[in-house]
Amino acid sequence: MATYWLSLTVSSLYSLVLFGLAILGSHRLIMTILAWRGERKTSPLQAGLPENAPTMLLQLPLYNEVSVIERLLDAVETLRYPREKLIIQVLDDSTDETVEVVKKKVEELRARGLPIEQIRREQRVGFKAGALAYGLTLCKSELVTIFDADFVPEADFFEKAIPYFHDARVGLVQARWGHINRRQSLMTRLQAIFLDGHFRVEQWARSATGRFFNFNGTAGIWRRRAIEEAGGWDGDTLTEDLDLSLRAQLLGWRFVYVDEICAPAELPPSMMGFRGQQYRWVKGSAENARKLLGIIWRAPDVALKAKIEATYQLSLNAAYPLVCLLSLLSVPLVGFGLPIADFDILLDIGHLLMVFLASGSVCLFYVFSQRKNGPWAMLQAFLLLPFLLSFGIGLALMNAQAYFSGLMGRKSPFVRTPKEGDKRKVYRADKGHLLPVLEILMGSYLLYGTWLALVNARYFAVPFVTLLGVGFLGFGLLTLWQDMANRAKSPA
Repeated sequence: MATYWLSLTVSSLYSLVLFGLAILGSHRLIMTILAWRGERKTSPLQAGLPENAPTMLLQLPLYNEVSVIERLLDAVETLRYPREKLIIQVLDDSTDETVEVVKKKVEELRARGLPIEQIRREQRVGFKAGALAYGLTLCKSELVTIFDADFVPEADFFEKAIPYFHDARVGLVQARWGHINRRQSLMTRLQAIFLDGHFRVEQWARSATGRFFNFNGTAGIWRRRAIEEAGGWDGDTLTEDLDLSLRAQLLGWRFVYVDEICAPAELPPSMMGFRGQQYRWVKGSAENARKLLGIIWRAPDVALKAKIEATYQLSLNAAYPLVCLLSLLSVPLVGFGLPIADFDILLDIGHLLMVFLASGSVCLFYVFSQRKNGPWAMLQAFLLLPFLLSFGIGLALMNAQAYFSGLMGRKSPFVRTPKEGDKRKVYRADKGHLLPVLEILMGSYLLYGTWLALVNARYFAVPFVTLLGVGFLGFGLLTLWQDMANRAKSPA
């Protein structure tokens, strides 16, 4: 009898967690449908600069980016814009040889007539947000464009984006991120699909239907007045771009995402770089949920659909702790779950529906994100689905920690994502960092659950529990393997 009640408790908790994941997963299904419908209604404006082009400030924030900064500056020189209307700021907070590399390159470009300057602050106060805010105090301009150091903007970027500012209500035009090193490895291919889902489905759907969406920190153009009216850049969260975006839209500024404008950039090629980037994004999102959700719901002039979408946007990362809890419950569930006879057919159907909303909707979301890359790209995404799901599962333990850390208001420094050319440095796991070890233990625990499922003839659970186990185990092992390889290269 005690075993029955224990199994009932585990099954009930499992169903409750699965229901939560289904609610979050349904959002991806809705976004996919909205993106498909919005695609048929949206058409790009004709490219070209107006005769009286607005004054433009181009900001290039960087910190120890010696491997990529010259590539960015070479690309910036090719941008077509009236030079008498353009000011370029290299907001250089570097502490290494990047400073001298930038100084030399800026002098070369100035000699060729490019209106560019290197700006140095005494202290890196406020990190990226502080650098952007400081740059704004040195120049007055109607529009502000931002590119991170690993981006390579195309020459016609301004010509494609500026026409959208003919609407005086537009406060931001966001471009899509391209991927320079998409085919470098399996990991970069998976990252590219993840980001395509965000841009080509989520951002597209939100923009096309008038919902809130965020500036992605780079490859976008702001109307300066929107920044100032929203209170300016604030460095109190790790995602200052999301913070300012929501504050500006609460004031009625309209944001436009343009899929046809592509700004190529570099994907993190190492696990440590990717992990750091994900941790920053998830924690920053949770910090903004803590800071802004109450303000959003109290705003009287914001449409209900915009409030709901902003809530989803700030809460989607709750999926990570739910995945961790689901994983912990899966093993005892297959070990002593309720007898099959105790399940009613309607409960079975409901369970299958929740599984589809929790995982099937994610699969559809990422496959659909490749629609503009052609049928072959969609087929490749379909074939990579086991890896995509495993990769997302592997992130769960780390991102759950980031999510709760952000909600509780724990502060941490802004850590830049290392770029491919950083041969002079080795990026390692933090000293005493136990997450990869815990991921390996979680994966081993779940693979034990696979064995239990086979022993107890619960064959329907084998693929699911195995996928969870492989995700955690593979993520942890790959992180430790890369970290050990890096230590071997640079033992100091």
